[in-house]
Amino acid sequence: MTKSYRSKILLLLTIAFGPAFAGATASAQMMINGAGATFPYPIYSKWFDEYAKVDPSVRFNYQSIGSGGGQKQILAQTVDFGASDGPMSDENLSKAPGRILHIPTVAGAVVISYNLAGNTALKLDGETIADVFLGKIKKWNDAKIAASNSGAKLPDQEIVVVHRSDGSGTTFIFTDYLSKVSAEWKQKAGNNTSVNWPTGIGGKGNEGVSGQVKQTPGAIGYVELIYAIQNKMPYAEVKNSAGKFVKATIDSVTAALATANIPDDFRFSMTNATGNNAYPIAGATWLLVYEQQKDPAKGKKLVEFLKWAMTKGEGMAKDLDYAPLPDNVQERVLKRIDEIKS
Repeated sequence: MTKSYRSKILLLLTIAFGPAFAGATASAQMMINGAGATFPYPIYSKWFDEYAKVDPSVRFNYQSIGSGGGQKQILAQTVDFGASDGPMSDENLSKAPGRILHIPTVAGAVVISYNLAGNTALKLDGETIADVFLGKIKKWNDAKIAASNSGAKLPDQEIVVVHRSDGSGTTFIFTDYLSKVSAEWKQKAGNNTSVNWPTGIGGKGNEGVSGQVKQTPGAIGYVELIYAIQNKMPYAEVKNSAGKFVKATIDSVTAALATANIPDDFRFSMTNATGNNAYPIAGATWLLVYEQQKDPAKGKKLVEFLKWAMTKGEGMAKDLDYAPLPDNVQERVLKRIDEIKS
């Protein structure tokens, strides 16, 4: 077989089978596979690219398929790590063949984005948001929306609700918030990575929801902050538990994170946080890894990456509109990473 012919074959195989094959052809590189949340995908992509410069012998293949998929794949051991914006339930953890550790990485905001002519600035309270997603508020000029938006030009236009169609940690954070501010929402739909939506159309991933909202006049949806920023979409100020309308920013997410009660297993909620400056629809995101690693070589490299992420990686969070973990939490997480056995 000539060298040029062999190169063509390798190119065709890479096109057919994607990055996993390309990585496999580089014998010096180890491929670490992960899957899950779209919420932290922008920062995880940045981390994986930057870490390749730190340790060129490792390559990360991450599929942003939603938190539900990340939890399923780590349970099935088809990936080396999962990623989720909602902590795994006791029931799911009990199905695992070994102890799964929750490694919190960063915190972010879920924003209420919309498509109105003129990019009208909006303020929304929790009950109004719940009623929109329950299908009770059907038009943009509804009295409940107008009550918080004196002087705003609200059109006599149908509201098109857009929600996630896949199992999603962004949905978990959003419905966790709605369940705290609306008894009716809690009773009818509840809090999970996937719920029975009372109304609306679905989009896959944060990318899908932001795309649907952007191209649909009158639409409203919930997406992670950076997706709204990247797509130049307006998003509402939301009334917090202190009665203040707050814009989603790094500072307002950090303020919410500062109030969180973080237990030893790192499974916690930070929605509807107390404090004047706390943004109410905020949440953490986790990497899910087995305490006992099956592949010693991969386990060693994964631990090295996690320690880098908790130190150098955290310093990159703010540039992508995520809130880094407080120093004392980073120290706790580093100790947990030391428990991983490879």
